Amino acid sequence: MTFQLNRRQFGTACAATGLASTLPTRFAQAQGTDIKLKYGTAFPADHPGTLRIKEAAEAIRKDTSGKVDLQVYPTSQLGSEPDMISQTRAGAIDFMSTAGTNLQTLVPTAGINGVAFAFKDYAAVWAAMDGELGAHVRSALAKVNLFAFDKCLDNGYRNITTSSKAINTPEDLKGFKIRVPGIPLWISMFKALGASPTAIPFGELYSSLQTKVVDGQENPLALIQSAKLYEVQKFCSLTGHTWDGHFIFGNAKKMQALPKEVQAALVQHLNAAALKQREDIAKLNQDAQAQLSKLGVTFNRPDPGPFRELLKSAGFYTEWKAKYGDEVWSKLEKYAGRLI
Repeated sequence: MTFQLNRRQFGTACAATGLASTLPTRFAQAQGTDIKLKYGTAFPADHPGTLRIKEAAEAIRKDTSGKVDLQVYPTSQLGSEPDMISQTRAGAIDFMSTAGTNLQTLVPTAGINGVAFAFKDYAAVWAAMDGELGAHVRSALAKVNLFAFDKCLDNGYRNITTSSKAINTPEDLKGFKIRVPGIPLWISMFKALGASPTAIPFGELYSSLQTKVVDGQENPLALIQSAKLYEVQKFCSLTGHTWDGHFIFGNAKKMQALPKEVQAALVQHLNAAALKQREDIAKLNQDAQAQLSKLGVTFNRPDPGPFRELLKSAGFYTEWKAKYGDEVWSKLEKYAGRLI
């Protein structure tokens, strides 16, 4: 004969046997909460984009007297980023973070921050993303039932690594086989620069570099370090050709259905987490360059001017202005300066 205990019976049995003290912390805490929320991210467990959100979850729990349990699932545990976006829209996941470029099929303007050589420095990045450009994208996300928090996370400027040479000028990219994410904006950029871009999933990147399927790749320094790409790449050109950030967002209807004080706690602590994470990444990038240098990676810093001029003459900016539309492009140029 088999039988099942309901939750109350199980709790009573645990208390009687002393089993409660051995239960995982999350389970024990969840018993005293009224609201469980899921947060998904592709960031690794030890990435600041995960650690600061977990820290925010604890602050939210404390501020709501244990009422809210925001459970954070890193490393794509809840699915790929496209999968998580679909689940968030459907309400199966409550909150998540991902790059705006991953939201472009849903909201075409969401990836506009990824336009090549748009932001000369972080002062311009945060002025734009915390200002009118970010507000425009957040408003567009709201129209597809996604509530985006005011502050986004930093994934860093992307730089080119190679196994054989430094990239100093656009000439060095002619015919160069480079791995890129399957993002049309970035594939278009490298084609305009004369390279031969190949879309390869990140999980296959290391082996693709090792077996020379591609000769190079591009990513933020922190990711180049954590993925140990320095083992198969010996040159890093600090092109900073595009800036990449993650929006924090959730299912708008589910967010609006939460008690006002819970909404307020989520807004306060997730926005604060993003600001702290930005500081973490700034320090991490400095440390990463020093560490990668010790591991044998040679760094150089190309002049971005010739790259930007080639993109301009190749029609890259004109093409993407037409795709994004005049309104949002003018907001981009408010922070980036004239691109065309």
